[in-house]
Amino acid sequence: RIMRPDDANIAGNVHGGTILKMIEEAGAIISTRHCNSQAGEPCVAALARVERTDFLSPMCIGEVANVSAEISYTSRHSVEVQVNVMSENILTGAKRVTNKATLWYVPLSLKNVNKVLEVPPIQYARKEQEDEGKKRYEEQKLDRLETKQRNGDVILPVINPEPHTVGYSQSSLIHLVGPSDCTLLGFVHGGVTMKLMDEVAGIVAARHCKTNIVTASVDAINFHEKIKKGCVITVSGRMTFTSNKSMEIEVFVDADPFVDEPRERYRAVSAFFTYVSLSKEGKPLPVPQLLTETEDEKRRFEEGKGRYLQTKAKRQAQMQQAAQ
Repeated sequence: RIMRPDDANIAGNVHGGTILKMIEEAGAIISTRHCNSQAGEPCVAALARVERTDFLSPMCIGEVANVSAEISYTSRHSVEVQVNVMSENILTGAKRVTNKATLWYVPLSLKNVNKVLEVPPIQYARKEQEDEGKKRYEEQKLDRLETKQRNGDVILPVINPEPHTVGYSQSSLIHLVGPSDCTLLGFVHGGVTMKLMDEVAGIVAARHCKTNIVTASVDAINFHEKIKKGCVITVSGRMTFTSNKSMEIEVFVDADPFVDEPRERYRAVSAFFTYVSLSKEGKPLPVPQLLTETEDEKRRFEEGKGRYLQTKAKRQAQMQQAAQ
């Protein structure tokens, strides 16, 4: 579909959350279609995880986004979907790849939202494809468990914070989950949640830099629990790390159920977003150094630095491999 002004920021760059939402919609369609391809109990595919997603090139108002998806692996209860996003300038015909993403879905019964159904297997062209898919499945399963165990943090307000501190830019958004946000089973579309997360991360980045900012990448997004219609969700974001030209922002979503089955607030989704600062000409700008004050902030900064260096090393290795 064509990108409209309400899809973009004030500089005309399409929000990363808009792209993430389209990616998730494509994944949900193909995985739900596949999971209902054989006779059996009808189901809807629910998003469980999004692997690291890089925004290779900004998309602009007036360009057309073409989103394509294919299933690359199936386990007994999950589906791996590969999604590519292509941007097309319909005035010149020029096309470029802007995103590549990997998503994991689980099929939930239409009769019982808590029942996970079995996934019809796919046919692999080579045995190696199945083996590689199984390896990715085991890795993401382990990472999801590790992420869930460290999800106890909360963001508290700071009185009169100093510029460029964590407290200065931290932000929260409160949203009541309505019918238009939900699937047929009455829980929130993963793409809706990701769009809200990107909005909060963008506010944090803009507050820190006071410039035009765009999404550069998103680390793995883990969906720990479903969010049902009628919940009030709080989407919170805080700066964790800055390099010379990028910012890492931790975002998590907490849900307060009020309808049907009241329970305590719980952590539903978590992820790290990376943003870059751009000039009016679209050139990268230096990012102000994050000022850490508490021991927890310093610890999170060092953890973010580790993720940054790891990603940088992977990118350099890929470039060297491509050059060979």
